[in-house]
Amino acid sequence: MSLLPVAEAQARVLALGTPVAAETVSLIEAIGRWSLVPVVARRTQPSCDLSAMDGYALRFADLGGSLRVIGESAAGAAFAGTVSAGEAVRIFTGAAMPAGADTVLVQEEARRDGDLLALDGEGPAHAGRNVRRRGLDFTQGDVLVEAGERLTAARLAVAATGGAGRVTVARRVRVALAATGDELVEPGGEAGDALPESNRLLLRALLAALPVEIVDLGILPDRLDVLTRAFADVAADVLVTTGGASVGDHDLVRPALEGAGVTLDFWRIALRPGKPMLAGRRADGMAVVGLPGNPVSAFVTALLFVRPLVAHLAGARDPYPVTTRAVLGEDLPANNERTDYLRAVLRDGRAYASAIQDSSMLRTLSRASCLIVRPAGAAPARAGDSAEVLMLA
Repeated sequence: MSLLPVAEAQARVLALGTPVAAETVSLIEAIGRWSLVPVVARRTQPSCDLSAMDGYALRFADLGGSLRVIGESAAGAAFAGTVSAGEAVRIFTGAAMPAGADTVLVQEEARRDGDLLALDGEGPAHAGRNVRRRGLDFTQGDVLVEAGERLTAARLAVAATGGAGRVTVARRVRVALAATGDELVEPGGEAGDALPESNRLLLRALLAALPVEIVDLGILPDRLDVLTRAFADVAADVLVTTGGASVGDHDLVRPALEGAGVTLDFWRIALRPGKPMLAGRRADGMAVVGLPGNPVSAFVTALLFVRPLVAHLAGARDPYPVTTRAVLGEDLPANNERTDYLRAVLRDGRAYASAIQDSSMLRTLSRASCLIVRPAGAAPARAGDSAEVLMLA
């Protein structure tokens, strides 16, 4: 059976998910989530002409003569009168421009003696200088956040300034995590010849910035009845398993999933590390992604498949990780039929692949700053060539 290309596998994993329900939440509750509908400005910003500097509001035509200061305008306490010929108003940054004034003379270029004001410098070059016009940022009815855009700090701030108090997002995605294997023990205790289990922690960390609710199924033993019951009973939008997805005598995840009512969509992909990954869907719509047990393989497949799936269900318009380009620091051999994600470090602007790429070596992953992406069938690459890289936080 031919291996499934990575891009096709990614698209099929996203198609396995069932959209989660929408909810309307406060802006604070929406931090880091994706807007399901456009956020439209309910007001204009600024709502009136404002001063961009501390100084004096006046008529540009009056510059050069002696002016009389008739009042003051501060943010939240606007001058109520009108500036006429020969008059000026003391004004502060963010304060409303008084009627009649069209320019702000900055205070560093002003000389004041009591209520008398004179130019002491070059002054503004033209009318309208140092004034933020009404609607400079946006006007009522403008789309401030597009549907499918993440509600980042800046987008939340513009939504709030635009008058929004609540936004429509997907509810948090319920993700169940299960590690499988009799050789595993919880980290922190005496392990002996057993292996401290790290994949659930790894997955939690990879999903921590996404709007998720984690259901931890713990470490499940290599028993078909236990695995089947756990996979059948769990209530989640996505089930992620690690380990047991290959074809050995103790690799029971596939038959357990099938016994739990999961229809497998595919198994094995043209990826290194991470070939023995599977994906499917339970009869009730829960998506299932079975990751390899080797921690580096679990990391790469989670980065390429699990995170995009969760982001997609949460409303992301562009859920896939974004790659960039880097210069190779050394030669790389030709690649075979599997897309390769090589752990690498960036030094002096060049990417150097780790000498050993064994998928069990977490220390190498922990020191990597990026993954060099080598497409299936890639020709040999030389030092100085440009390569696609996926940056790691």
